[in-house]
Amino acid sequence: MTTVRDDVVPDVDAVLELYRANHWSSAEKPDQLMAALRGSHSLVTAWDGARLVGLGNAISDGALVVYYPHLLVHPDVQLRGVGAALLDRLKARYAGFHQHVLMADGEAVGFYLRHGFAPAGRTQSMWIYAGNDH
Repeated sequence: MTTVRDDVVPDVDAVLELYRANHWSSAEKPDQLMAALRGSHSLVTAWDGARLVGLGNAISDGALVVYYPHLLVHPDVQLRGVGAALLDRLKARYAGFHQHVLMADGEAVGFYLRHGFAPAGRTQSMWIYAGNDH
């Protein structure tokens, strides 16, 4: 059984294992990654016993806008509702906010569409990106 928590920052080894399992390049920068997670407005985690199996975070102005930069689920437990549980917890915290924003690519697009997100009009995502995973 998976437990969703918002009261713990996982240790660096657990975080890196999750990010590496998903091939996210931020695992190559553990100090910055952990600082980013600790500095999040919200951080939710999913646990299978003592094992970290999912993580999501939010950055927000606390009133109008929330941005969800990371939502990861370990490949071993994907398609079992873990991502939905994490996203539901985050969306509930920011219910009533004017904008909920994220960037999705690949198979994640369908997941977010099923959870109430839609393409943002005629806008286009832009970035300066130092990663190598897209």
